[in-house]
Amino acid sequence: MPEILAPPTYVSPWMAEEVADVATLARTFFEREVTPHVERFSEQHQVDRETWLAAGAAGLLCISVPEEYGGGGGTFAHEAAVMWEQGRAGDDALGYSVHSSIVAHYLLNYGSEEQKQRWLPRMATGELIGAIAMTEPSTGSDLQRIRTTARRDGDHYVVNGSKTFITNSSHAGLVLIVARTGGEGAQGVSLVVAEVGGGAESPGLEGFERGRVLHKIGQHGQDTRELSFTDMRVPVANLLGDAEGQGFYQLMLQLPQERLAIAVGAVASADRAVELAIAYSKEREAFGKPIGHFQNTRFTLAEVSTDVLAARTFLDYCIGLHLEGRLDAATASRAKYWTTDVQCDVIDRCLQVFGGYGYMMEYPIARMYAGARVQKIYGGTNEIMKELISRTL
Repeated sequence: MPEILAPPTYVSPWMAEEVADVATLARTFFEREVTPHVERFSEQHQVDRETWLAAGAAGLLCISVPEEYGGGGGTFAHEAAVMWEQGRAGDDALGYSVHSSIVAHYLLNYGSEEQKQRWLPRMATGELIGAIAMTEPSTGSDLQRIRTTARRDGDHYVVNGSKTFITNSSHAGLVLIVARTGGEGAQGVSLVVAEVGGGAESPGLEGFERGRVLHKIGQHGQDTRELSFTDMRVPVANLLGDAEGQGFYQLMLQLPQERLAIAVGAVASADRAVELAIAYSKEREAFGKPIGHFQNTRFTLAEVSTDVLAARTFLDYCIGLHLEGRLDAATASRAKYWTTDVQCDVIDRCLQVFGGYGYMMEYPIARMYAGARVQKIYGGTNEIMKELISRTL
């Protein structure tokens, strides 16, 4: 008889030895600093301030920012390794990607030398936490319709408006605000950086207010609030870019990386869900035998494991394009919508394997199920992703 070989272990092509070392470091960090505190983070609706400092001390924050600005000097592959391990750990409390993969890269790509030297080193240590204020109560994915204004008054902008669903709101000391500096539509949008103070208990910048903590379906440990600005004065020197009106285009150029980051977390979470379901199917018994012996369970696990492998290979293709500077907006939109659809479907089917226990929040699969749903909404809804893709066909 031919030798029966074990299925090969899939290794992502971007997971080179140095990147794999980062993944190991990140895995240890989440096991030590995050997983033991999941319930407490959920109850207080935020991670501890010290969690950010620990991530900075471990060298995980701003890991793809050049060393001259205090970062790790890596690439998006290193960022992806951290996000992959975060997803595998089942953590959705630490707003890592918003801080490191999104806000830091707006500063890196569009900030002046003075701005980069001023903000990025403190972001890398975890001393300064970043948030990006895009979404408004009446404006979701349509960023051309934002109403928050930044009116120039001498050497300052006077900012008025409100934002909602803002990750890292409680701890954020630096908020990147999408505001209208003049005119309608895309041409009137700019990005203005506000140093707002050290946290929810700090008096902060005059005219800046952290609103109520938002009670979400899932991701209870994630720091999410409303923000409001009332005649808040921000130096004109804090404009991102060399002229007003560049904000919408800056957003469009950075959104592919944001959407790819969402895809990384989606596939990692789905991968972990399959692993949990397989292990449970071997332990749980029904009618005198493990539930993994029933054909329906076996077929379900066969299908979801295949779905995840397919998602990983597509994700890896997109990461490869991004590392080469060739990831276009349509492909990033495909990655974001499809992997988050896969995530929600796979986790739902894996939860079913757990039966009633899958509905109990003390089981990781239940928290993963609740946390997954918003993945199809933020970063641009999946419906918007399909609209963007269709325009290129």
